[in-house]
Amino acid sequence: MKHLQDTKLASVDGFDVYLGSANHLGSNYYQGKGTNFAVYAPDAEKVELCLFDKDENEIAKIPMPGKKGRVWHVFVNDVTPGQLYGYRVSGKHNPELGFFHDPNKLLIDPYAKKLNRAVCWDERLYQGDSQYMVPKSVVIDDCDFDWQQSCKPNTPDSDTVLYELHVKGFTKQHPKVDESKQGTYLGLIEPEVLQYLKELGVTSLQLMPVMSFMSEPRLVKLGLSNYWGYNPINFFTPDPRYAVEDSVLEFKTMVRELHKNNIEVIMDVVFNHSAEGGFDGPVLSFRGLDNRNFYLFEENEQGQKDYAKLVNNTGCGNSINLDNPYVLQLVTASLRYWVEEMQVDGFRFDLAVSLAREGNDFDNYSAFFKVLFQDPVLSQVKLIAEPWDIGWGGYRLGQFPENWHECNDKFRDTVKGFWHGQSSLLGDLATRLLGSRDVFLKGIRSINTSVNYIAYHDGFTLHDLVTYNEKHNQANGEDNRDGHGHNLSCNHGVEGPSNSTKINKLRQKQKRNLLATLFLSQGTPHLLAGDEIGRTQLGNNNAYCQDNTISWLNWQLTKADKLLLNFVKQLIKLRHSSQLLHSLALEDDNYFGQIINHKVNWFQANGEVMNEKAWNDSHNFSLALELACCSQEHCAEQDRFLMLINADHNDLHFTLPKLGKNQYWSLIFDTALEDNKFDKLNKLSTHYNQEGNSFTLLKRCFN
Repeated sequence: MKHLQDTKLASVDGFDVYLGSANHLGSNYYQGKGTNFAVYAPDAEKVELCLFDKDENEIAKIPMPGKKGRVWHVFVNDVTPGQLYGYRVSGKHNPELGFFHDPNKLLIDPYAKKLNRAVCWDERLYQGDSQYMVPKSVVIDDCDFDWQQSCKPNTPDSDTVLYELHVKGFTKQHPKVDESKQGTYLGLIEPEVLQYLKELGVTSLQLMPVMSFMSEPRLVKLGLSNYWGYNPINFFTPDPRYAVEDSVLEFKTMVRELHKNNIEVIMDVVFNHSAEGGFDGPVLSFRGLDNRNFYLFEENEQGQKDYAKLVNNTGCGNSINLDNPYVLQLVTASLRYWVEEMQVDGFRFDLAVSLAREGNDFDNYSAFFKVLFQDPVLSQVKLIAEPWDIGWGGYRLGQFPENWHECNDKFRDTVKGFWHGQSSLLGDLATRLLGSRDVFLKGIRSINTSVNYIAYHDGFTLHDLVTYNEKHNQANGEDNRDGHGHNLSCNHGVEGPSNSTKINKLRQKQKRNLLATLFLSQGTPHLLAGDEIGRTQLGNNNAYCQDNTISWLNWQLTKADKLLLNFVKQLIKLRHSSQLLHSLALEDDNYFGQIINHKVNWFQANGEVMNEKAWNDSHNFSLALELACCSQEHCAEQDRFLMLINADHNDLHFTLPKLGKNQYWSLIFDTALEDNKFDKLNKLSTHYNQEGNSFTLLKRCFN
């Protein structure tokens, strides 16, 4: 600390200025002394630190006196937590050559830990001096929070149930959340919300992006906003939109209280692009400091960078260059900060292939992967990849390091297609049920690697999946051209809401079929918030710009919604109850060394073992799957389950496998029943009559 104040260099607008240090980027407060500022700007000719009062009036403009390598630095006496600041950078301004230095553009500190307000695009305020549009970075004291001895849950992969939600949308309309806290970090920890999450049985909240973001100028012109938040402008700051007063304090409070209730926090993070957009996009932070190295650019015929053409592997105008060591340092420092200081438990990486591109080609031995693998902090958290981007060679399912989980679109498409009557999927369904070992190979990847899901934030909700054949995105302002066209959905006779009892009954049953398949498959289940209570987006499968009731959860539940909620609660509880249902250990899988092994058997409806003809029959929509423990002397529970799956419209008469003396099959649930009582086991005979389009689970019991 002492060396930071060795020699006073100047007094600027009442602030004593010292050389400071380049060792720690960002603003770092030293109690009772002042604050050190350091910022990476390699090609700048001058960098000015601007200080503002609480009303955002500029009170000081301090030329940063020190530069070490590519980092500018200064120490300012008596600058304390709460101080607002930003940077102005002077130097070359030649966009065609990649230089965007412009002292008229106030820049957000890339290492800022807090912003005084949300980043909102305003074209009028951006013109000329942008200081009135750009929010101010805030000096904070990271140590000033009481974690009350709360501990991270450290939920094992085998027990993890992911629950994806939007911080605002989850509680914005919740009738039992105080109005001032609806749609906020604090809203998620209101007693009624915590009770709901615990009773539901999910273990890990996967929060849609909460890092500070900005809505695209195009959306603002349309009177819309980027509700989802996949357009970041800072990687350290929790967005103020979701705070009552203090975003950092309230985010930490949310994490602390969730941890007290044994619920993990997984952040959906976006390091593949930024809100600065394409070549004509705004200068807000990274672009004004080091545009040439922060982003990727296409090459011309001579193999030289064309700084007017940004690589766009994301569809959002730019691609961040993690091949640059300073950018990689920024990203990994952000991740460590969220884990160590904000105490989160893991990350889901949006378009994760972009993070592992070197020379714009995906490399599964990239520096990014190596850093996370060896890092003593980041190697211990949950890492989930969206294993694709839209660039060349961008689909990489199954190619991430073994300590990663991967969102499995093959599971999604197979399960949806199967239950909605697509032929020739029986064998593929069997593969998905057992952990997609064609993609995540035995002995190399854990059986929990596959993140299985039916619905994600992008696409139809579960309710809309059984209610609409076509997307209905007119509210997005693009004449229904946006959003995926390959939904594998089925309206079952009527597009949208129906008054038909028959149709509504079938829709509810199909929801139960899809959910049962999800929670009884090997892998890590992912549930989209609201799918357990019939949430609809009115057929919009790309509601990224709908910050309204289209996206917000409706907590006014119908009788059918309540029945579905109870079904999901029981499914999750059942999954947790037996190793067979969440951590199948087969003898030919040596990923885990253990003395307990399990076995699987496949049967036809007539009781015969599945054969090649049955597997390859394109019109076969039924099978029975038996799960059992084959090391009885080491298996205390000696569980044995039988799944009966029938996606045909016709009823089936299943012959049940024979059991030993004093043993019998009992019914746990049947999706043909509207109200299943999982704990009331019914003794069955040697056969079971199953309704068409149904999923049934049986369990072996003893007399």
